[in-house]
Amino acid sequence: MAVRLLGVGDILDLRAYERVRDDYRRQIIELKRRRRVALGPVLTVVFECADTVRFQVQEMARAERIATDEGVQQELDVYNHLLPEVGELSATLFVELTTEADLRHWLPRLVGIERALAFELGDPVAVVVPSTPEATHAEALTRENVTAAVHYVRFEFPPRARTWFSGEDAAVLAVHHPEYEARADLSPEVRAELAGDLEGRSELIPLPLLA
Repeated sequence: MAVRLLGVGDILDLRAYERVRDDYRRQIIELKRRRRVALGPVLTVVFECADTVRFQVQEMARAERIATDEGVQQELDVYNHLLPEVGELSATLFVELTTEADLRHWLPRLVGIERALAFELGDPVAVVVPSTPEATHAEALTRENVTAAVHYVRFEFPPRARTWFSGEDAAVLAVHHPEYEARADLSPEVRAELAGDLEGRSELIPLPLLA
């Protein structure tokens, strides 16, 4: 079953969005809390869904004052690529650095980090689901000598991996890179949220009802 892409009808116009933005942002902040995993001191992963993608498009339209259906559709054409298919997880990987010194230290060392993540399921580990760069964005973000601070990645779960993920066994998100190692046990809250993505649940927060 293919994922339902967001359309122009899912995006509020600028004035309507301004009226509901504060409430909607609060809901998105809470949603992202359940979809965020920290990996060590400088990496954070946020798993994308229809609402996080719609929020990104709404905020881009607001910032750029995009008022036409054609302009909104151009943004949707970019960000719809982040929606996970059934049986997939889609995520934004942030290299969170705040100083020039940290940027100079880490970005050259973390080349290839977008391919270094994996879900490790079971204890001992029985199933590994590696990350792959999101194809549409990979070429623009990939460099030989320095990495980007933001990457878009996917995790494709075969049926066996989905069974393990929905079970009672351990589920860990790990990064294994020559310059960086980290792992995070997924909380039950995060795991339940992501299980909905794997099953294709994609109900949107009903924006018009917030007005």
